[in-house]
Amino acid sequence: MERKKYNISVEATLEVIGGKWKCVILCHLTHGKKRTSDLKRIMPAITQKMLTQQLRELEDDGIVNRIVYNQVPPKVEYELSEYGWSLEPILNALCNWGDQHIIKEYGDKAAVLEDNGLNDFNTDNDKELVKP
Repeated sequence: MERKKYNISVEATLEVIGGKWKCVILCHLTHGKKRTSDLKRIMPAITQKMLTQQLRELEDDGIVNRIVYNQVPPKVEYELSEYGWSLEPILNALCNWGDQHIIKEYGDKAAVLEDNGLNDFNTDNDKELVKP
């Protein structure tokens, strides 16, 4: 098998966490273990097929752990692996940049972000994040 070549290291990162949904899934998992149904509920725009595919890819890359409980009915949860937790600073940086971008473009995070308990609508912090 031929060794993969990258032009720049960020290509390797994006190969693992790139795409529309993987970072969103990972951000939700930083808040604790989630069942597939939990992720589907908090990400209503993702299809079940896509969610399953993304979780499998993240599991194959060692980013998430799939925990299967031996019970009836079957129960499966996903959590960040130790390796997956190494992405936390990157995920936090992406969230912070997104906050700044939303404020720049829309002026108010509450106008465009869901009030789902994951978003901080404290405007005092926002003023410190956005540079004139």
